[in-house]
Amino acid sequence: MSDTKTCEHVLVVGGSSGMGFALASRLLASGTAVTIVGRSLDRLNEARATLGDRPELNTVVADATREDEVERLFASIGPLHHIVSTAADVGGVYVPLPEMQVSVARRVIDSKVLAPLLLAKHGAPRLEAGGSITFTSGIAAYRPAAKGSVVAAINGALESLVYALAVELAPIRINAVSPGWVDTPIWDSVAGKGKTAALEAMAKRLLVRRIGHPDDIAQAIESIMRNGFMCGTVVHVDGGQRLV
Repeated sequence: MSDTKTCEHVLVVGGSSGMGFALASRLLASGTAVTIVGRSLDRLNEARATLGDRPELNTVVADATREDEVERLFASIGPLHHIVSTAADVGGVYVPLPEMQVSVARRVIDSKVLAPLLLAKHGAPRLEAGGSITFTSGIAAYRPAAKGSVVAAINGALESLVYALAVELAPIRINAVSPGWVDTPIWDSVAGKGKTAALEAMAKRLLVRRIGHPDDIAQAIESIMRNGFMCGTVVHVDGGQRLV
């Protein structure tokens, strides 16, 4: 591996599970230093135990929706080459519109719109030359489902934010990856006991005839990070779901 790659430092917000964890694992395997950020100390400790207690791995407890905690985060970890956020707090939001609670909608907005704004605001000045920020939107912006109006609106808003930040923060590269249905722990809260049946039904519909895996998304995010000519772009990794 090259010295340049070895000394890279990537911040992964939401990296204690799912797509973020898969990305952290890929990066550590390539010799990249990784700082994983999450709100739960227990989940961060579990991630560290699984990934191995190595010097290239750092974990920080912080809530990316709180500006004071985001400021402290960036003040404590030093220079960065890339920032990635896969965090999303969507529990309880998939309900019929008459049952929607504004407090729940605001929590999701905070996790997928406000948090990216704060990460860009305080993280951009910390990035080394050639740095990038990558966010995670989702298929709901393109294929909204019943009970999913809040998530559809928020994913669309996040992608518009990516375009605006790419212009404002240039030459820092701002992009997003838009996953389709991926088998991650978030489905336990979205579908509960119906998770397996829901994923199997979608797999039969998708052009690739399978549900996504966290590493499918992690591979795409790493490609976005490494491509120095990719900016203001949304990359779809959805198994063809937008077409069916």
